[in-house]
Parts: sequence; structure tokens; C-alpha cells
Amino acid sequence: MSTDRRPRLLDSRLLTERPRPRQIAAWRHAHWLAVGTVCLGAFLGQLTASITALAFPALESGFRANFAAVEWVALAYLLVLVALLAPIGRLSDLVGRKTMYLGGFAVFALASLGAGLSGSLAQLVAWRAVQAVGGAMMQANSVALVARGVPERAMRTALGVQAAAQALGLALGPTLGGLLVAHASWRWVFWINVPIGLLGILAGWFLLPRTHPQGRPATELATGGDEGRGERRFDLLGLVLLAGSSTALLLALSTASGLPLPGWAVAALLLLAAVLAVALARQEQRADRPIIPPGLVNTPGIRAGLVVALIGYLLLFCPLVLGPVMLVGAGVPVTTAGLVITALPAAFAVAATVGGSLLPGGWPDATRCRLGALVAGLGLALAALLPAAPASFAGPLLVAGYGLGLMLPANNALVMRAIPAESSAVGGGLVNMVRSLGTALGTALPVLAVHLAGHAVGGRAVLVLLVAVAAQAALLSAGVRARR
Repeated sequence: MSTDRRPRLLDSRLLTERPRPRQIAAWRHAHWLAVGTVCLGAFLGQLTASITALAFPALESGFRANFAAVEWVALAYLLVLVALLAPIGRLSDLVGRKTMYLGGFAVFALASLGAGLSGSLAQLVAWRAVQAVGGAMMQANSVALVARGVPERAMRTALGVQAAAQALGLALGPTLGGLLVAHASWRWVFWINVPIGLLGILAGWFLLPRTHPQGRPATELATGGDEGRGERRFDLLGLVLLAGSSTALLLALSTASGLPLPGWAVAALLLLAAVLAVALARQEQRADRPIIPPGLVNTPGIRAGLVVALIGYLLLFCPLVLGPVMLVGAGVPVTTAGLVITALPAAFAVAATVGGSLLPGGWPDATRCRLGALVAGLGLALAALLPAAPASFAGPLLVAGYGLGLMLPANNALVMRAIPAESSAVGGGLVNMVRSLGTALGTALPVLAVHLAGHAVGGRAVLVLLVAVAAQAALLSAGVRARR
């Protein structure tokens, strides 16, 4: 009896969430401190996404590897992240979102330290996979912590602040990465995450409210007690099918970015992804506790909102990858091209935080989302029509970024309002999963088009396609309003 009780007490001490200090909890603006803590994770995730690419040339020379091998530094992170976001969201609903979020900071910081110490490319790729586990623990809970931790009237603003923190990390990454690689070492591209991760742990411990007010041990919540253990079994088969389908899809997409695979292997991967996706859908219908609850995904408003989130990140990342290629191909210096592209995430950050205040206060989120999609489409259409020069390219990117800054926070607020509170973390995980898929598509599509048709023709063809995709997002947001 005693040998069985000791580890359970240890689990309770480690996993039971602690409340905030009374002085902080009693402050009427305490929810903004929690939002600020979540913004640390949002900033860190996007900083990692944009800063790592600047280390690729140094990694190629340092490890004497080709680009296709170095690409696994980014690919390993993305594969693990997409596969784990939904299941970690499910675990977080059981264990506690604050517990999982703080654990994510710890894993991410430790893996960043290991990545910087790597002595081979294989070690670096392995540490990046571990880093993605920590990233998934943070991202799966970030939207849920904001949506459930602020008053209803402040949800859209809070999600906008979080989106602005993401945009800041995205915009700062290229500049900071270039400085670190040029004046220090590629290792600092990863070590820079360690102090941010430690700061996130401290801030979250004191500023985040506990997500299980009863203070029940996480082990009890995860098992449901002895009586309900069979009914609350974790969906391991669903996890395997989700990981397999997303990995096959992303590997197929990555051929556009230089992964050396023959055509038949790409077709086989796409077929495998489709087969596993169908098997996943059937498994989730049968599972006691599905990783991706069909009741959530099949709700029209949620389903449309997830598609809009995917489109939003496709529209965001395509110009970030495509813009430098078009500008440099037109004879613009690399440093100038980088500054021009910064206009997109900078406008995104401004619109996500204060841009909505310029609109009528009574406008619902569906209307704001639809307007943002139309404005983003307008900016991309101007970019397709005007010459690829700094003066003429920066303006359309500002317009597109502003539209996306209006669109994505409003859409996220719509999705999170439609998700039951007890499933908020798995819902947030779904939002972040489709964001990552949009990021992958936004990275692969421009490279494929440029390889097929050149930087000028291929780039403008992609921009025209993005205008049509933005129009589709506007139609979907209108449908969400009608159904809701």
C-alpha cells in the first residue's frame, strides 16, 4: 500500500496546479498579466520559426552537408509539432493547461540548450524534434489560456495581442538571426531561446491562473479514477494515424523545398496521407476519447473557422517566402529585400492590436474577419500587378498584413467561442495544427512555383492564386456568421 501511494503523492505535488498569489488574483486587470505570459510563448514560437532559416548556410558549411540534409532541421520540428498539437491539446484538457504550458517552456529551453551544443547534424535534428514537443505543449494551450482567462468583452483584443506577439517574433527573427550568425555563431540562434524559456516559466508560475480550480491531482484527472478508467482511455491509435498522415503530407510538400524524392515516392506519400486520414476519421468516430473530437470538427462554424485559420497562415507565409525571391531576382539587394518584407508582419502586428479599434464597435467578429480577408486580398492583388521594386512592393505588403491582422484574431475568437470550455485546449490545439499546415503550404507553394516558372512568372502566379484563396476565406467567414 505504501509503495503504491508514494509515487502518487509525488505526482500530485509535481502536477497539481498552484494558484496565483492573492494580490495578483485580486487585481481586476490580472487577466492581462496572463495574456502577457502567453505572449512570451507566442513570441518564442514564431521567433524560432523565422530565425532558424538564417542559420542554414552556416550549418551547411559547419557540418559539410547539402541543403536537403540541413532542411531536416526545420522539417523535423514541423513534423513533430503538427503531429502532437491535437493530442497534447486533449491531454491538456485532462491534466491541466497551466501545467502543460509551463512544462512546454521547460522542454523547449532544455532542447534549445542541447541544440546549441550539438556536435553533428543528426544530433541537431534530434534536439529540434524534442524542441517541437515543447513547442506543441505551449502552442496547444496558448489560445485556450487566452480565451478562457479573459472576460468575454476582451477576448478579441486579447487574441489580437497574442497574434501581435507572434508577428513580432516573425518580424524580429530574420534580423536577429542574421546578427547572431554574423557576429557570434549559429549556436546562439538556439541558445537565445533559453533565457526566454526560463522567463516564461517564472511568469507562468506566478501570473497564470490554475485551470483546475479544484486543485485535483493531474493523475486523477487523466485517469478519471478507477471506475472510469476504461471510458477515458487515451486514443493511442488516433495519435499514430494523425502522426502518420501529417508526416506523409508534409514530406510530400517538402519536395518543393528541395527534399530529394522521386515523383513516384511523392505520389505514394500523398496516397498514404489520404488513406491514413480516412482511417483517422473512422477511428475518431469509434474512440472513447478521440484526439480530434468529431463533434467539434463537424460543427459548421468550427470547421469553417479552422479552414480560415489555415488560409490565413498560408496568406501570411507565402509572401514572406516569395517576396525575397522576387525582389532579389529583380536585382534588389538582400538586406533591402529583408526590410521590405518586414512590412507584412509589422502591419499584421499593428492591425492585430489596435487596428480593430478603427472599425465600428458594434461590428461582429464575422464581419471583421470577412473585411480582413478582402483587404488582404486587395494587398496581394496590388503586389501581383505592381513591379517587384522596394517602393512598389512595400505598400501592398502593408495592406495585406493589415488585413490579416484584422482577419485572424476575429476568426480565432469565433472558433474559441464555439468550442465548449471543457474542450478548449484540444480546440486550441486544432487551431494551431491548421496554422502549422498553413505555414507548411505557404513555404512549399512559392518554392514549387519558382522552380517551375521562374521568380517573375511563378511569383506573380502564386500571388494571383492567393487573391482567390483570400476571397474564399471571405466567403467562409460569411458562412460562419449565417450558421451561428
